[in-house]
Amino acid sequence: MQNFFAIKKKGLPKGFMIDVAQISDLNDPVMRYASEDFVALRASSSVEEALACIRSSETQSTILYFYVVDDDDRLLGVVQTRRLLTSPLTVRVEQIITKNVITIPDIARLADAIEFFILYKFLAFPVVDRDGKMLGVIDINVFTQEMLDMEEREQVHSIFDTLGVSIAEMRDRSVWSVFRHRFPWLLATITSGTVCAILVGFFQATLAQSLILAFFLTLVLGLGESVSMQSMAITVHMMHHKRPNSSWYGAAFKREMFRVFLLALACAGIVGLIAVLWKGDIQAGAVIAGGIFGSLLTACFLGVSVPAALHRLKLDIRLASGPLTLALTDICTIIVYFSLASFVLLR
Repeated sequence: MQNFFAIKKKGLPKGFMIDVAQISDLNDPVMRYASEDFVALRASSSVEEALACIRSSETQSTILYFYVVDDDDRLLGVVQTRRLLTSPLTVRVEQIITKNVITIPDIARLADAIEFFILYKFLAFPVVDRDGKMLGVIDINVFTQEMLDMEEREQVHSIFDTLGVSIAEMRDRSVWSVFRHRFPWLLATITSGTVCAILVGFFQATLAQSLILAFFLTLVLGLGESVSMQSMAITVHMMHHKRPNSSWYGAAFKREMFRVFLLALACAGIVGLIAVLWKGDIQAGAVIAGGIFGSLLTACFLGVSVPAALHRLKLDIRLASGPLTLALTDICTIIVYFSLASFVLLR
């Protein structure tokens, strides 16, 4: 008589994992998500025979409970790993089993299984039919993987929100429709670039005083855009999880500003030092460092405040994404950078 059997679900790959996309209805039958890759021991087996069969098994299950069944495959109990390893080899498995096993009936729904995991806090439960015959095992991986994938999907949507693009809106649309939806964002970038060019024109005298300011302008703008996007992405993500209010905004702003303060100090110090070592102009290096420090703090303010303001105005929070925040960041960076330079160099 067979002392051990490991049943594998036909047609499924090794390392069986439920496709999360299938988990769409909590009223689905639990057997749809139960794995048939489990280890079961015969009650009549000795401990030595059970251990030998476990070692030779090909189960891919990551959560192992050793279930004990009779000759008709009816579930009798579960044997603890500790007892299996410490019991004499001649002892029969049925003598060391725990008979009070919590099972899930095969007619249960997925919602019922969730309640079992919450209530009893086991990592897996056997699924049995009305005669007590063991049909499969449903383990916590089904739900933890779903949670991870939901979080990942939400992060992906947040990323596209920051870009001003909705995948759902873009799918199956015509070329002209996509153009009308996406072009306004590019138009905002063109507008901000034009405004920045005009602003730089107002500071021609400052640039003539120290040409090195122009060399680092692209770097200063890039740092400001990076910080504003980071702060905005964090803010939008937090707004998906908490209901924004005045106290929430104050706490979020303070926390993000403290983080960016340290980043701004580091970036300003490094770039300012590079400017001094390169051109030997301490004054210009100090101006560049100060401009970077001020522009990064301003970028942080915009990254947190623009999404919060649009939410307060009950506008689509996606309007706080790339084009609008970046446009304001670029304009403010130009003003902060060259205003400080003019104050220092032209006084």
